[in-house]
Amino acid sequence: MHDDDRCPCLSGDTYGACCGRYHSGAATAPTAEALMRSRYSAFAVGDGAYLLATWAPQTRPEAVETGDEQWRRLDIHRTERGGPFDTTGVVEFTAFYRYPATGERGRLHETSRFVRQDGRWYYVDGDREARGR
Repeated sequence: MHDDDRCPCLSGDTYGACCGRYHSGAATAPTAEALMRSRYSAFAVGDGAYLLATWAPQTRPEAVETGDEQWRRLDIHRTERGGPFDTTGVVEFTAFYRYPATGERGRLHETSRFVRQDGRWYYVDGDREARGR
């Protein structure tokens, strides 16, 4: 992905002006929603290291597989708290994907929980429902 490509999170900004700056470490996500969008984009570009780095230490797995899905669309349904002065946040979203080899499509609906520690947002866990493969 190039900095001038459209960001996978569909914010309308370029990757470099949006999630790319978080992935590169040039900036940190200021809100829970920004972190959730950047994590979605990390799945889309296959950046497992970013996914691990933004996972809360208390729930972080040893490894993350990004899979062979092509992430196609992200819909944010709601957010609770998660602002620059909050310590917790919730983001409910649906992410749509397709498997290139088979053309099979699916979606992931999740209500994700986030925590802000030492001025940084981290993904804690989520309640999810997947449909498709």
